[in-house]
Amino acid sequence: MAEQYRAQFDAEVTFANGGGLRTEGFRLDIPGRDIADDELAALFVRHLGLLMVAEVRIDRRTIIEEPHKGGHGVATDTPSARRLVELSHVISDGMTTLPGWPAPRITDWLTREASRANYAPGTEFHVARIDMIANTGTYLDTPAHRWADGADLTGTPLDRLADLPGLVVRVPAGTRAVDRLLLAPYDVAGRAVLLHTGWDAHFGTDRYAGPAAPYLTGDAARALVDAGAALVGIDSINIDDMSPAARGERPAHSALLAAGVPVVEHLTGLDALPPTGFRFTAAPPRVAGMGTFPVRAFATIDT
Repeated sequence: MAEQYRAQFDAEVTFANGGGLRTEGFRLDIPGRDIADDELAALFVRHLGLLMVAEVRIDRRTIIEEPHKGGHGVATDTPSARRLVELSHVISDGMTTLPGWPAPRITDWLTREASRANYAPGTEFHVARIDMIANTGTYLDTPAHRWADGADLTGTPLDRLADLPGLVVRVPAGTRAVDRLLLAPYDVAGRAVLLHTGWDAHFGTDRYAGPAAPYLTGDAARALVDAGAALVGIDSINIDDMSPAARGERPAHSALLAAGVPVVEHLTGLDALPPTGFRFTAAPPRVAGMGTFPVRAFATIDT
């Protein structure tokens, strides 16, 4: 085990709203032997959860090599209780999400060099600019995307987008149409239902938008609505069939969004998730008048 240290000291605290506090011989975990008084004071305030502190005076300080006892000031060696899994494609300059649709353009609005004229010596900033359509990368569809009177990004509640209990439906290889029977074994009520087709492996290639892309049938979408699904996502190019045989019909979008069930398309990395036992988030900015927008989709897995 690496060496661990604790500080022993007296402290006199003055509060901004009046009054004070004094301790003698207080011991506190510290990150290393070399710690300044102001750093020790900050750890002390955080450890005790003190509010409205105006000043902390440290006196009679000694450093002791001693195992940490745990607290709010210094992290212990306890492993993290959760793991985060990325489920979004990276948005980069010129990338293709949907063939024939405009690619995003990422440029500088303010360069670091140009910013130096605005700030003190040694201070500089960078501000980028992105020009893109809303259907770029991994994105969310809200009811307003399909229905003129549907809720937009600002009207879709967070409890439909964030920290949802998740469920992964593994779609057999070679299956195009995800139908009601494939969903029948699952309890989807209140869950983010994520359809893992594996089609994200073709993202950025001509095959991704090809006629073999998997999709959710209208009948299956209605079954998910009836069963109370909170959100539906897929790692394919569209939740609906985009082949010429579909003639531009969008029954899955129509059924899900009419019922207020958000849709997340172009997911990736679903193979890293367990079937259940995780939480799913895909929350966009609150932009008025827009029905779709890219999201940072991710899952939280308890370990």
